[in-house]
Amino acid sequence: MRRKEFIVVIGSGILIGLVALYLMARGNPGNMGICIACFERDIAGALGLHRASIVQYLRPEIIGILLGALVAALAAREFKVKGGSAPVTRFVIGMLVMIGALVFLGCPLRLSLRLGAGDMNALVGLFGFVGGIGAGVLFLKSGFNLGIAKDSKRIDGWILPVIAVVLLGLAIFKPVLNPAQPVMFKGKPVTVNGEAVTTAPGPIFASKTPEGAKPVPGDMKAPLVISLIGGLVVGVVAYRSRFCFAGGIRDAMLTRDVKLLSGVVALVAVVALGTYFMGSFKFGFADQPIAHSDHLFNFMGMAVVGLGSTMLGGCPLRQLVLSGNGNSDSSMSVFGMIAGAAFAHNFVFAAGKLPSGTMGVPGNGKIAVLIALSLLILIAMFNSEAITGRFAKKK
Repeated sequence: MRRKEFIVVIGSGILIGLVALYLMARGNPGNMGICIACFERDIAGALGLHRASIVQYLRPEIIGILLGALVAALAAREFKVKGGSAPVTRFVIGMLVMIGALVFLGCPLRLSLRLGAGDMNALVGLFGFVGGIGAGVLFLKSGFNLGIAKDSKRIDGWILPVIAVVLLGLAIFKPVLNPAQPVMFKGKPVTVNGEAVTTAPGPIFASKTPEGAKPVPGDMKAPLVISLIGGLVVGVVAYRSRFCFAGGIRDAMLTRDVKLLSGVVALVAVVALGTYFMGSFKFGFADQPIAHSDHLFNFMGMAVVGLGSTMLGGCPLRQLVLSGNGNSDSSMSVFGMIAGAAFAHNFVFAAGKLPSGTMGVPGNGKIAVLIALSLLILIAMFNSEAITGRFAKKK
């Protein structure tokens, strides 16, 4: 039985890696076949929650992962609606995890893809991720918990899947409820090179690469059907194997169980081989796709993700999969991550191209990631029995 579980998890890692490689080959950004944080950020932009025009697209992969997990849970008769375990706190933790991920420029899944493709900036991020999980394990040993999820009304488990179906419809049919309007200034239309400047049609926004410019991330995408199928496959296999990046490292630390971790190692190995044969493997720190070499904040950003994911009980991928299984607490985490993406871009926290023309972390982002880490530690302390018990004794 144990051997079969290892085979399932390793096979899942291999399959997820192959899906990511194929999506990159069909148009997704470099080292970003699938990235839960980046793609949820793109969805936030597509809905107008942030106005960073280069990262706006209703990513079908996220929709597919959620629906794939839902189908797998229903097929196995394991769809169980549970919730009520500190939903507001989970929402806030989700926001903080997203801020950390966007300072690093990727979730744990993208960290693995970047590492497999030779991006050594991801190795720095990995050290931070492990460190954050290590801190989370210490809090778990101190009695950290956010309460027990209880059986909930069935409608709670269906809200996020229904939203996913609606988003899929919007991605397919692309309705325009707010047509483009000329931008006016002092009663006159604004023009550039003799052409009127107009607002972007909505409500669904989509990145467009300016003519002759380098493709922007939101405009780099595999065909919709292929992206959706890829997401469905990842959702099914991640559900069946309980695949989780943070969970794999956490289990290795807590119980020396390396089952989940073996799947992550398999994924990295497949991506390394795949990118090598595809000619996109590039070892080093410089000029990596959608990455930066601010090592301190690569480390700190992923430390936030590691600690927050441990507190939530799973990485961003796992939260999305659990949402498909009817867990409304995980749905709150997902909503929090989407809100965090909006904050990260509206308040200039996310890493990206700086005024100097180089990739890096803006000053706001550096402050934000330090605040995020501090808030996570405070939340963990106030939800750890060993720590709160000491305060109670002193009183």
